[in-house]
Amino acid sequence: MKKVIRISVIACISGIMMLASFSCGKDEPNGNTDPATADTSVVINGVKWATRNVDAPGTFAATPESYGMFYQWNRNIAWSATVPGFGEPMPGWNNTDATGTEWAKINDPSPAGWRVPKIEELQSLLDAEKVTNEWTTLNGITGRKFTDIASGNFLFLPAVGYRNVVDGTLYDAGTDGNYWGSAAFESNVTYAFYLSFSSGNANWDYANRGYGLSVRCVSE
Repeated sequence: MKKVIRISVIACISGIMMLASFSCGKDEPNGNTDPATADTSVVINGVKWATRNVDAPGTFAATPESYGMFYQWNRNIAWSATVPGFGEPMPGWNNTDATGTEWAKINDPSPAGWRVPKIEELQSLLDAEKVTNEWTTLNGITGRKFTDIASGNFLFLPAVGYRNVVDGTLYDAGTDGNYWGSAAFESNVTYAFYLSFSSGNANWDYANRGYGLSVRCVSE
Protein backbone atom coordinates (compact mmCIF):
# COMPACT_ATOMS: atom_id res chain seq x y z
CA MET A 1 0.00 0.00 0.00
CA LYS A 2 2.78 2.43 0.88
CA LYS A 3 4.47 1.67 -2.43
CA VAL A 4 1.29 2.59 -4.33
CA ILE A 5 0.94 5.84 -2.39
CA ARG A 6 4.56 6.73 -3.14
CA ILE A 7 4.03 6.13 -6.87
CA SER A 8 0.86 8.24 -6.77
CA VAL A 9 2.68 11.09 -5.07
CA ILE A 10 5.48 10.94 -7.63
CA ALA A 11 2.91 10.93 -10.45
CA CYS A 12 1.13 13.87 -8.85
CA ILE A 13 4.37 15.84 -8.49
CA SER A 14 5.27 15.05 -12.10
CA GLY A 15 1.86 16.27 -13.19
CA ILE A 16 2.34 19.53 -11.28
CA MET A 17 5.78 20.01 -12.84
CA MET A 18 4.34 19.44 -16.30
CA LEU A 19 1.53 21.88 -15.61
CA ALA A 20 4.02 24.46 -14.37
CA SER A 21 6.11 24.08 -17.51
CA PHE A 22 3.08 24.68 -19.70
CA SER A 23 1.99 27.65 -17.60
CA CYS A 24 5.40 29.32 -17.69
CA GLY A 25 6.22 28.70 -21.34
CA LYS A 26 4.64 31.88 -22.68
CA ASP A 27 7.57 33.75 -24.15
CA GLU A 28 6.74 32.89 -27.74
CA PRO A 29 3.17 31.57 -28.00
CA ASN A 30 1.53 30.97 -31.34
CA GLY A 31 -1.23 33.50 -30.66
CA ASN A 32 -4.16 31.16 -31.33
CA THR A 33 -5.11 30.20 -27.77
CA ASP A 34 -8.56 30.59 -26.28
CA PRO A 35 -9.19 34.33 -25.70
CA ALA A 36 -10.15 33.78 -22.08
CA THR A 37 -6.70 32.38 -21.29
CA ALA A 38 -4.67 33.91 -24.11
CA ASP A 39 -0.95 34.41 -23.72
CA THR A 40 0.20 38.00 -23.44
CA SER A 41 2.85 37.99 -26.17
CA VAL A 42 3.57 36.63 -29.63
CA VAL A 43 6.65 37.01 -31.86
CA ILE A 44 6.03 38.22 -35.41
CA ASN A 45 9.01 38.83 -37.71
CA GLY A 46 11.38 39.07 -34.74
CA VAL A 47 9.27 41.55 -32.74
CA LYS A 48 7.50 40.51 -29.55
CA TRP A 49 3.99 41.98 -29.63
CA ALA A 50 1.32 42.08 -26.98
CA THR A 51 -1.67 39.95 -28.00
CA ARG A 52 -4.16 42.56 -26.73
CA ASN A 53 -4.75 46.29 -27.08
CA VAL A 54 -3.97 48.67 -24.26
CA ASP A 55 -7.06 49.39 -22.17
CA ALA A 56 -6.86 51.81 -19.22
CA PRO A 57 -3.29 53.07 -18.66
CA GLY A 58 -1.06 50.22 -17.52
CA THR A 59 -3.53 47.45 -18.40
CA PHE A 60 -4.36 45.16 -21.30
CA ALA A 61 -7.84 44.62 -22.75
CA ALA A 62 -9.62 41.43 -21.70
CA THR A 63 -9.15 39.44 -24.93
CA PRO A 64 -7.28 39.71 -28.26
CA GLU A 65 -10.43 40.99 -29.95
CA SER A 66 -11.39 43.47 -27.22
CA TYR A 67 -11.23 47.08 -28.38
CA GLY A 68 -9.34 48.52 -25.44
CA MET A 69 -9.27 52.32 -25.27
CA PHE A 70 -8.16 55.20 -27.49
CA TYR A 71 -5.19 57.48 -26.89
CA GLN A 72 -4.01 60.73 -28.40
CA TRP A 73 -0.35 60.71 -29.38
CA ASN A 74 2.13 61.24 -26.51
CA ARG A 75 -0.65 61.34 -23.91
CA ASN A 76 -1.68 58.72 -21.36
CA ILE A 77 -5.30 59.80 -20.99
CA ALA A 78 -7.62 56.99 -22.09
CA TRP A 79 -10.83 57.58 -24.04
CA SER A 80 -13.64 55.09 -24.54
CA ALA A 81 -13.66 53.28 -27.88
CA THR A 82 -17.44 52.78 -27.78
CA VAL A 83 -19.18 55.53 -25.76
CA PRO A 84 -20.37 57.94 -27.00
CA GLY A 85 -21.13 56.14 -30.25
CA PHE A 86 -21.09 57.16 -33.91
CA GLY A 87 -21.68 60.82 -34.66
CA GLU A 88 -21.54 62.02 -31.06
CA PRO A 89 -18.71 64.26 -29.77
CA MET A 90 -16.71 63.18 -26.74
CA PRO A 91 -17.27 65.37 -23.65
CA GLY A 92 -14.04 66.96 -22.42
CA TRP A 93 -12.10 66.10 -25.58
CA ASN A 94 -8.67 67.76 -25.88
CA ASN A 95 -8.30 69.07 -29.44
CA THR A 96 -4.76 70.42 -29.06
CA ASP A 97 -1.61 68.72 -30.34
CA ALA A 98 0.92 67.13 -27.99
CA THR A 99 4.55 68.21 -28.35
CA GLY A 100 7.74 66.16 -28.66
CA THR A 101 9.53 64.03 -31.25
CA GLU A 102 9.01 60.69 -29.47
CA TRP A 103 6.27 59.29 -27.25
CA ALA A 104 7.70 60.09 -23.82
CA LYS A 105 8.09 57.22 -21.37
CA ILE A 106 6.16 59.13 -18.70
CA ASN A 107 3.19 59.36 -21.10
CA ASP A 108 3.31 55.75 -22.31
CA PRO A 109 0.07 53.95 -21.33
CA SER A 110 1.55 50.49 -21.91
CA PRO A 111 1.73 48.02 -19.01
CA ALA A 112 5.10 47.58 -17.26
CA GLY A 113 7.68 45.96 -19.55
CA TRP A 114 5.93 47.19 -22.70
CA ARG A 115 6.02 50.34 -24.87
CA VAL A 116 4.43 52.01 -27.89
CA PRO A 117 6.08 50.52 -31.03
CA LYS A 118 8.59 52.31 -33.22
CA ILE A 119 7.73 52.97 -36.85
CA GLU A 120 10.19 50.22 -37.90
CA GLU A 121 8.29 47.74 -35.73
CA LEU A 122 4.97 48.73 -37.28
CA GLN A 123 6.55 48.37 -40.72
CA SER A 124 7.80 44.87 -39.83
CA LEU A 125 4.19 43.68 -39.89
CA LEU A 126 3.98 44.77 -43.53
CA ASP A 127 7.09 42.87 -44.71
CA ALA A 128 5.47 40.65 -47.34
CA GLU A 129 8.48 38.33 -47.47
CA LYS A 130 8.08 37.38 -43.82
CA VAL A 131 4.51 38.26 -42.84
CA THR A 132 1.13 37.73 -44.47
CA ASN A 133 -1.92 39.74 -43.49
CA GLU A 134 -5.62 39.33 -44.14
CA TRP A 135 -8.96 40.81 -43.17
CA THR A 136 -10.79 38.40 -40.89
CA THR A 137 -13.21 38.00 -37.98
CA LEU A 138 -12.34 36.78 -34.49
CA ASN A 139 -15.28 35.91 -32.23
CA GLY A 140 -17.54 38.25 -34.17
CA ILE A 141 -15.07 41.17 -34.26
CA THR A 142 -13.58 42.31 -37.57
CA GLY A 143 -9.92 43.16 -37.90
CA ARG A 144 -6.67 42.19 -39.53
CA LYS A 145 -4.60 39.07 -38.89
CA PHE A 146 -0.81 39.23 -39.30
CA THR A 147 0.88 35.83 -39.62
CA ASP A 148 4.61 35.10 -39.34
CA ILE A 149 5.43 32.95 -42.36
CA ALA A 150 8.32 31.06 -40.73
CA SER A 151 6.62 30.13 -37.45
CA GLY A 152 2.89 30.36 -38.12
CA ASN A 153 2.48 32.73 -35.16
CA PHE A 154 -0.28 35.25 -35.69
CA LEU A 155 -1.42 38.58 -34.28
CA PHE A 156 -4.99 39.88 -34.46
CA LEU A 157 -5.65 43.63 -34.43
CA PRO A 158 -9.33 44.59 -34.12
CA ALA A 159 -10.73 47.32 -36.36
CA VAL A 160 -11.58 49.80 -33.62
CA GLY A 161 -11.91 52.91 -35.80
CA TYR A 162 -10.81 56.28 -34.36
CA ARG A 163 -11.93 59.45 -32.61
CA ASN A 164 -11.78 62.66 -34.62
CA VAL A 165 -9.19 65.28 -33.72
CA VAL A 166 -11.74 68.13 -33.55
CA ASP A 167 -14.28 66.88 -31.01
CA GLY A 168 -13.60 63.19 -30.40
CA THR A 169 -16.48 61.91 -32.54
CA LEU A 170 -16.20 58.16 -33.23
CA TYR A 171 -15.71 57.00 -36.83
CA ASP A 172 -15.21 53.73 -38.73
CA ALA A 173 -15.46 51.22 -35.87
CA GLY A 174 -15.61 47.76 -37.42
CA THR A 175 -14.21 48.90 -40.76
CA ASP A 176 -10.82 50.51 -40.01
CA GLY A 177 -7.96 49.87 -37.61
CA ASN A 178 -5.54 52.62 -36.56
CA TYR A 179 -2.59 52.04 -34.21
CA TRP A 180 -0.11 54.64 -33.00
CA GLY A 181 3.65 54.45 -33.40
CA SER A 182 6.04 56.24 -31.06
CA ALA A 183 7.71 58.64 -33.52
CA ALA A 184 6.63 62.06 -34.72
CA PHE A 185 6.53 62.84 -38.44
CA GLU A 186 9.66 64.89 -39.08
CA SER A 187 8.21 67.11 -41.80
CA ASN A 188 5.22 68.31 -39.76
CA VAL A 189 5.38 68.66 -35.97
CA THR A 190 1.62 68.20 -35.62
CA TYR A 191 1.69 64.67 -37.08
CA ALA A 192 2.93 61.25 -35.95
CA PHE A 193 3.29 57.81 -37.56
CA TYR A 194 0.69 55.05 -37.24
CA LEU A 195 -0.41 51.71 -38.73
CA SER A 196 -3.65 51.86 -40.69
CA PHE A 197 -5.75 49.09 -42.23
CA SER A 198 -9.18 48.28 -43.62
CA SER A 199 -10.71 45.30 -45.38
CA GLY A 200 -8.73 46.12 -48.53
CA ASN A 201 -5.17 46.72 -47.33
CA ALA A 202 -2.77 47.63 -44.55
CA ASN A 203 -0.08 50.33 -44.57
CA TRP A 204 1.74 52.85 -42.41
CA ASP A 205 0.97 56.55 -42.59
CA TYR A 206 1.00 59.69 -40.45
CA ALA A 207 -1.89 61.52 -38.80
CA ASN A 208 -2.60 64.55 -36.67
CA ARG A 209 -1.50 63.86 -33.09
CA GLY A 210 -4.88 64.86 -31.72
CA TYR A 211 -6.69 61.83 -33.14
CA GLY A 212 -7.74 59.10 -30.73
CA LEU A 213 -6.23 55.83 -31.97
CA SER A 214 -5.57 52.38 -30.53
CA VAL A 215 -2.28 51.25 -28.98
CA ARG A 216 -0.84 47.75 -29.42
CA CYS A 217 2.48 47.66 -27.60
CA VAL A 218 5.72 45.71 -28.00
CA SER A 219 8.07 44.26 -25.39
CA GLU A 220 10.80 46.56 -24.04
